[in-house]
Formats: sequence, C-alpha cells, structure tokens
Amino acid sequence: MHQQRPSSRIHRRQLLGLGAGVLAGLCLPRVARAGVELTTLQLSRVDGALMVEFLAQVTLPRAVEDALQRGVPIYFAAQATLWRNRWYWRDERIARVGRTWRLAYQPLTSTWRVGLGGLSQSFPTLDEAMVVVTRTAQWRLAELAQVDPDSRHYVEFFWRLDTSQLPSPMLIGLTGASDFSLGAERTLKLE
Repeated sequence: MHQQRPSSRIHRRQLLGLGAGVLAGLCLPRVARAGVELTTLQLSRVDGALMVEFLAQVTLPRAVEDALQRGVPIYFAAQATLWRNRWYWRDERIARVGRTWRLAYQPLTSTWRVGLGGLSQSFPTLDEAMVVVTRTAQWRLAELAQVDPDSRHYVEFFWRLDTSQLPSPMLIGLTGASDFSLGAERTLKLE
C-alpha cells in the first residue's frame, strides 16, 4: 500500500481551501464601501429662528467597527456655521452651532450607547444607534433677527468622525489613515 507524503496532503488541502475561498467570495454579496453621503441638508424658518435639518447615510469602515466592538468609544461631530457675504472684507460669521455624539458598545449588556451632552440612550444594534448619530431635525442655528434681509448669507455644514477624541494609543500612526477619515461637508445658500 502506498502512503502519501504529509507535505502533499497539506498541499492538496491548501488548494481545496483556496478553491472554496474563491467560490465563497463569488457567492457573497458585495460589501458597501465606507463613506458618508449627506442625503438631506435643509434650512427652514420656524418660530423666528433659522433651523438646520440633516440626514447622512454612513457606512463605517471595518477598522472603526472593530474598534467599537472592542469597547473603544467613537465620537462623531456636526457643525453648522452661518456666514454673511461681504465684498470688502472677509465674510462675517453670524452664528455657529455644533454637536458631538459619543458612540460606545457595552459588552456586559450587549447594547450600543449614544451620548449627546449629558443625555444617553441605549440601542440593541449598531444600525439603530447610528440612526441617532446621523440625523437631526429642527436644530436651531440662529435667530432670524440676526439675518440681514439686504445681504446674502450661506451656511457651511460638516459631519465627521472626530479623531481628536480617540484614546491616545490609537492616535499613534493615525495621521492620514483613511480608515478613520470619515466625513462630509456642504455649503448651502440661504434663500
């Protein structure tokens, strides 16, 4: 009886594993690319104030999801700035508002926690927690009395992952890392 060499058995197993991996890769659905798309950004006048409403579609990079699963809190920030256009000097900043959300996974309870200011709320899934982080309605930017009707105004808006609040060990080598550079910005004219 002929006995196979151990190295040839390993070689065949590796080839079979490689073939199964290629086949599985062809059958799996494609993973969405990480990124942010601002699907809604609107300004409205309500009760004597200028309000901002936004909705972002976010696909988190794999590195960010891994950090969250390991219990590292991730911060997201949104900021809106109202400017008055001036031809003779730099544009004048009328108002600026900002929000920062803290998203963290709680392994003991298997829940996701979103904090905004002193308030926090728990969610059973990451997708449900991200809904809170990626949209806001009726966010007061400025009083309408601050808006000069004879001037042109515009709003600069951004939403991003705030890497400045990551733990110090994670910041080493993070400069220019595409996995944690996630954000979107847009400028909107005030009509």
